[in-house]
Amino acid sequence: MKYSEIPRSLFIQNRQKLYALMFPNHIAILNSNDIMPTNADGTMPFRQNNDIFYLSGIDQEESILVLFPDAPEHKFREMLFLKETNENIEIWEGQKHSKEQATHLSGVQNIHWLHEFPTFLHTLMGLCEGVYLNSNEHSRAVVEVETRDARFIKKIKNDYPLHQYERLSPLMVHLRPIKSSTEINILQEACNITEKGFRRVLDFVQPNVTEFEIEAEFIHEFIRNRSRGFAYTPIIASGYNACVLHYIQNSEVCKDGEMILIDVGAEYSNYNADMTRCIPVNGRFTPRQKQVYNAVLSVMKQATSMLKVGNIWNEYQENAGEIMTKELVDLGLLTMKEVENQDKENPAYKKYFMHGTSHHLGLDVHDVGNRYRKFEAGMVFTCEPGIYIREEKLGIRLENNILITSDGNFDLMRNIPLEVEEIEDLMNR
Repeated sequence: MKYSEIPRSLFIQNRQKLYALMFPNHIAILNSNDIMPTNADGTMPFRQNNDIFYLSGIDQEESILVLFPDAPEHKFREMLFLKETNENIEIWEGQKHSKEQATHLSGVQNIHWLHEFPTFLHTLMGLCEGVYLNSNEHSRAVVEVETRDARFIKKIKNDYPLHQYERLSPLMVHLRPIKSSTEINILQEACNITEKGFRRVLDFVQPNVTEFEIEAEFIHEFIRNRSRGFAYTPIIASGYNACVLHYIQNSEVCKDGEMILIDVGAEYSNYNADMTRCIPVNGRFTPRQKQVYNAVLSVMKQATSMLKVGNIWNEYQENAGEIMTKELVDLGLLTMKEVENQDKENPAYKKYFMHGTSHHLGLDVHDVGNRYRKFEAGMVFTCEPGIYIREEKLGIRLENNILITSDGNFDLMRNIPLEVEEIEDLMNR
């Protein structure tokens, strides 16, 4: 992997946190993600299942993690099953983890080859009362491809129909939103790499560059700083394209006088940054562009101040909407009559600000979390208000990554240029 080694203490601690939530005499089994095909003999780059990575640090395909904290023998309490390498695999793919390397990375002492798993499983199923099985229950997930976890669920329930089965997902959704100091340091590095990419782009952008050339500047800087690449498909949207929330074609020429909405983030160690900035193609904001930009920036600053312990997502979003409503009235986009007559289920501000203000951030860009859970120290959220005026071909969104602490919050993107004057100075130096 490109990234620096993560201390195995993180994964040891994560497993201990999970054990505190598990029912007595239960076992948890997690599978790695598949390597997904493209066409002919092509494959997509491997991306590890985030739950098995969170608990083991193993970033390799065809891996199985078995956790049985109440097992009668110590050797059964934590087990990793890995793909066994051979000379042919070494020649074509390179070295896979040895048992010693896997223990070093994960802290799991008992490492076995994958072909041994069925035998061990039969023994363990005779000792446990129930099994935690993993699945993707993210509220935004559209799962159409059968995963290794899904195939395993079918098989184990068929082979051992009388056992009690539990969902692991609620436990992971409870654990993963609270980031440890090690995770925060990794997220900070992802943000730092993102900053380097953005500063490079500020030096590069001028009229008649293409959106994909800007994308190329980012990926160059990301990879040279040990990132795997983009945390998500980048949005480089000039002019009217900025009013398309998930514009990813990145194919147009950036014209003099337009704004460019840039929504990108670097991935580092499987953790993700998520930044949005808007910059003028020619290095100078027009008065209207500056007016709308500063309105969004005002909402962002006020919404960020509400990301603190004890608040809850629904109330936070409602308050952010009220702040945005005032800005839209001041911009002449809404009238007070429209606001007074608005449908509370579909408030007037949504005509120009139609998405959420924040989401959890971590191993997933839209990280797992419970929207009904009060904000707690250690949670990391984006803050990303926007105004999209299609009739003016102007879309402005600003986004930083915010760590909630016991006495307020901390901006992981505090050093990334944000104010109008700073952006203009950097683009025209």
